[in-house]
Amino acid sequence: MASPPPARPHALVIPFPAQGHVIPLMEVAHALADRGVAVTFVNTEFNHGRVVAAMPSPPRRNGVTENGGSGKLGMGRNRIRLVAVPDGMEPDEDRNNLVRLTVLMQEHMAPPVEELIRRSGEEEAAVDGDGDGWGRITCVVADYNVGTWALDVARRTGVMSAAVWPASAAVVASLLSIPKLVRDKVIDAQDGSALTQEAFQLSPDMPMMQPAHLAWNCIGNDEGQELLFRYLLAGVRAVDECDYILCNSFRGAEAATFARFPKILPVGPLLTGERPGMPVGNFWRPEDGACMSWLDAQPARSVVYVAFGSFTMFDRRQFQELALGLELTGRPFLWVVRPDIVRGDVHEYPDGFLDRVVASGNGGGRGKLVAWAPQQRVLAHPAVACFVSHCGWNSIMEGVRNGVPFVAWPYFADQFVNRAYICDIWRVGLPAVADEKLGVVTKKHIAGRVEEVMGDSGMRKRIEAMMAVAHESVQEGGCSHGNFDMFVESIMP
Repeated sequence: MASPPPARPHALVIPFPAQGHVIPLMEVAHALADRGVAVTFVNTEFNHGRVVAAMPSPPRRNGVTENGGSGKLGMGRNRIRLVAVPDGMEPDEDRNNLVRLTVLMQEHMAPPVEELIRRSGEEEAAVDGDGDGWGRITCVVADYNVGTWALDVARRTGVMSAAVWPASAAVVASLLSIPKLVRDKVIDAQDGSALTQEAFQLSPDMPMMQPAHLAWNCIGNDEGQELLFRYLLAGVRAVDECDYILCNSFRGAEAATFARFPKILPVGPLLTGERPGMPVGNFWRPEDGACMSWLDAQPARSVVYVAFGSFTMFDRRQFQELALGLELTGRPFLWVVRPDIVRGDVHEYPDGFLDRVVASGNGGGRGKLVAWAPQQRVLAHPAVACFVSHCGWNSIMEGVRNGVPFVAWPYFADQFVNRAYICDIWRVGLPAVADEKLGVVTKKHIAGRVEEVMGDSGMRKRIEAMMAVAHESVQEGGCSHGNFDMFVESIMP
């Protein structure tokens, strides 16, 4: 009698509950599933609902929409099941309050996640209904930013653990260097605040970093500063015991950092958002048809794409200055205007702006406004020539992967270090700089920066050279592809 085939590995993937983390962790989940790993993806209940609602169509089995109990969604054989757990916040609380969200996660998410792992060995009944059970969870793949609790759960339940860092290797290196920065009196040991205004480098050829712009100094307020820093410091110690640290970057982009910190393994750039009919992690449903049909009508390398991620917020004055700056370029533009991008949630455009420049339907104007865009597809379109970006790492990797130069306009957290990469190390973009007297990035400056970027042939050559290296890294035989394969091999039974 033939012995049964060995159980396949089963990874529990846990993102930090923010858009810029859920999307790359979902792609990690898909990459695992592509290689035969069973995947359970844990979102907060709040984000789970948003991800499912933003999917183009609900998952179906035999023509019937499938939505199992406890927030589980069967995604078909060898794919992903989605599971929801509480985050401890009230339904109407502000989930952009990252400090409070981070603190509550440990108390409210850890217990159900641990129960999920312990019960997984008992759940041999198939989600698909064809006898192919999910089996016992054998590995926890947690977003580094989730912190200690997920890795503690992995240790208590006796399963492997890996941390995924969805941002630049330089920023995770700054976290791993916290003890040294304290010894060198760059930051305060109690709350991580800057003790000097002098820029520093962790090693030659890495970006210059300003102590005041370190990620933990750009999130929340003074009241939550110490709490957040302590949380991050505990996370450094926990992650140091991980089996792997996977990073959504590639060796050609951050060679000095990967050489200095060899435990960080590049596995990017991840191809986010390109899984037709499957969940990709969007919180808003992208306006695919409207974006792509409008881009199809534009000349090659003519469009300015403007997107500021899921957290950036403008006051009324800066929002209007941005609108007028885009108008002043005289170029076609695609602008992602989230419902909550303006403080107060009121999109008050300059007088006559919509009538003068914004498209009606798929034509009729040189500007197109959408609430959310299929960013990977947009940046891959031959009409796009410039990316005005908040410098979120996902956006940077997507821009690099598609050879689109940047106007760099960071908002918070790691985005200031990312700007240094764009403007100083790689030289594939220019910074948007606020006027010191007016306190805003002016319309003339915006238009001027766009013209400089679009007219710089040297910048275009540099970003296209990076694009080639990025593509090579994720192809079979490339460094990132090989690192991910090595990780998967390590969790195979």
